[in-house]
Amino acid sequence: MEFQKFLEGNVFDAYEYFGVHMEGNGAVFRIYAPNAQKVELQGDFNDWEFWQVEAGSEPGVFVCRVPNVKAGMYYKYRITGRDGRSVMHCDPYGMWMELRPGFASRVVDRDYAFRDQKWMKERDKNYNKPMNIYEVHAGSWRKKEDGSWYDYEELAGELIPYLKKMGFNYIEFLPLSEHPADCSWGYQNTGFFAPTSRYGSPLKLKKLVDLCHQDGIGVIMDFVPIHFATDDYGLLQFDGTPLYEFPHPDTAYSEWGTMNFMHSRGEVRSFLQSAADYWLTEFHFDGIRMDAISRAIYWNGDPARGVNEKAVDFLRNMNAGLHKRHPEVMLIAEDSTDFPKVTAPTEYDGLGFDYKWDMGFMNDTLRFFQTAPVYRPYDYHKLSFSMMYFYSDLFLLPFSHDEVVHGKATIIQKMWGDYDFKFPQVKAFYTYLYTHPGKKLNFMGNEFGQFREWDENRGQDWELLSYPLHDAFHHFYEKLSNLYVTEPALYDGEYNSDCFEWLEVDAADYVTYAYERRALGETILMVMNLSDQFWKDFKVGLPMLYELEELLHTDWEIYGGHTRQSDETWRVEDQPHKDKPHSLIVDLPPFAARIFKVKKVLPSKPKTLPLEEES
Repeated sequence: MEFQKFLEGNVFDAYEYFGVHMEGNGAVFRIYAPNAQKVELQGDFNDWEFWQVEAGSEPGVFVCRVPNVKAGMYYKYRITGRDGRSVMHCDPYGMWMELRPGFASRVVDRDYAFRDQKWMKERDKNYNKPMNIYEVHAGSWRKKEDGSWYDYEELAGELIPYLKKMGFNYIEFLPLSEHPADCSWGYQNTGFFAPTSRYGSPLKLKKLVDLCHQDGIGVIMDFVPIHFATDDYGLLQFDGTPLYEFPHPDTAYSEWGTMNFMHSRGEVRSFLQSAADYWLTEFHFDGIRMDAISRAIYWNGDPARGVNEKAVDFLRNMNAGLHKRHPEVMLIAEDSTDFPKVTAPTEYDGLGFDYKWDMGFMNDTLRFFQTAPVYRPYDYHKLSFSMMYFYSDLFLLPFSHDEVVHGKATIIQKMWGDYDFKFPQVKAFYTYLYTHPGKKLNFMGNEFGQFREWDENRGQDWELLSYPLHDAFHHFYEKLSNLYVTEPALYDGEYNSDCFEWLEVDAADYVTYAYERRALGETILMVMNLSDQFWKDFKVGLPMLYELEELLHTDWEIYGGHTRQSDETWRVEDQPHKDKPHSLIVDLPPFAARIFKVKKVLPSKPKTLPLEEES
């Protein structure tokens, strides 16, 4: 590592210099604390005595070489500031920590022989491939009978078969970096390079990612480059001064009670860039979702306070550097702002993300489905509005953990009406999601209709699958999810406006919609009724005379509905409707969605002209 580049904020591998590194039968410990009066080291290797760490050749760097160090050993630093106050700290670049409430860092064995070479060679950014993401909190997807966590390797054995069955081809973990409080879900970090010990060792995490890749499942890591936990053993006042955070409280404290990183400092930039690179390099993650990007774009996330130019510059530089080092991985922004060019390349003044969460789509869609049917005609275009701006960025459609906590209610609970009305609506809701352009993300439990809000201390309510409507919905979700990843028209070319066309988006009185998805010579047709009325022989104009097959109907009996799969409840006619030359005539039960696939295009019958026109 070039130390001057570290100070300038242009380093992406600072973890290869700082932290602990094995040398012979011992190890070298390096820590950066430029304003410290004294740095001391203690650990298993010296019976927890305090050894003074000497200043190294580079300014602000303290170095200690220790014999007889083995992987798994615990250690801590005691840092004395210039004011004489001494504080115990974990290693900012430590790659393993003890389980909370302890905070000692641990020496790690980094050697692991990955067997995912085929996956790594073929992976890319998935622009024209399906990306069906299952968002998971590792500690509460399932619990063991005694209430304990599965470790990383055990989780792989349970989770991978479920993902493959349900049609998910990517998993996104809530942050796995070490954090002191379970209730923070990993978003308030103390160990930016340390996989949480809740679920085992770093080697077990590597095994989990490796096994996912061998089974064709990508893995995305949630990463937090905006703020850090205030525990005094972490980064707070690290060398007796605000080394990582802003010095003034107006900008130092975040809305979550954490400390905001000062992205204008070169050391902070190098630290965060290196952390991102570490997860991608060391663990073979296929992408990182960066949390709370709006708080970097604007001062404290408030557009009224103006753009934080230094933080925006940091995002551009980090993303450009990560793309250069890992051209095949995905950088995903959780950003609720309308800041321009979030997914544009940095060379065109963009932020350089590959995808952006479409928070507007998420909010508008949920609000619409919460609305009573009698008011839906007035909100009709709230549901179609997303396609007015969809091509401005590369969007990912998220229904994440944030939507099922803190009194917001779960996805199925948000649906209007009582228990029996919620199920047909949530089936239509997800059919709309999976046929709308954009990559998909859904949080665990949503796929079987969990009513209880997510609690990080409890496993999901899998016992709900013993109830007929939940079981039927789970099977429906499995079918829909697998349709998405196997039908090219639902994912290929989705960021090309030529691949989408509204067929009906002017039927507010009926609250019905219809559209086509097209790609690679294939066409998928979607028709949806979000009213509480049954529409018999509803007409949808078609651009060509199609021979269709029905792929999915949310009201089929096998999925808890009332329509037999064998019933003939639709037909295509060679008759015009509105501005289209042909028609689909279809029965639409209340809150129903139907997906059709074009088998072939039929020749139109010659039209007979009126006698006066013939003459």
